Amino acid sequence: MYFQTLQSRLVAAIRMRVRTGELTERRLARLTGISQPHIHNVLKGVRELSPEIADLILRELKISLLDLVDGDELSARVSHNNSPRRYRELTLLDGRI
Repeated sequence: MYFQTLQSRLVAAIRMRVRTGELTERRLARLTGISQPHIHNVLKGVRELSPEIADLILRELKISLLDLVDGDELSARVSHNNSPRRYRELTLLDGRI
């Protein structure tokens, strides 16, 4: 999973909320303090979301990054982390003992 994937999923989620009438571009602009034309261009795909603006939108809409992750992806990642490994990670000390 990469940041770009989460970013595009956030834009898709906002588009869906606008399409269903749950949210308007104008209301999102007022909530976040971002100009309505900027939001419009982001939703059209003309401009990209900066990480700061993405965080602001997530915070105002009360969306977690976990809401943008598909359940199957999360399950696969959890099962991958719990699989037996041949190697283990060790914490190393920095400096003298």
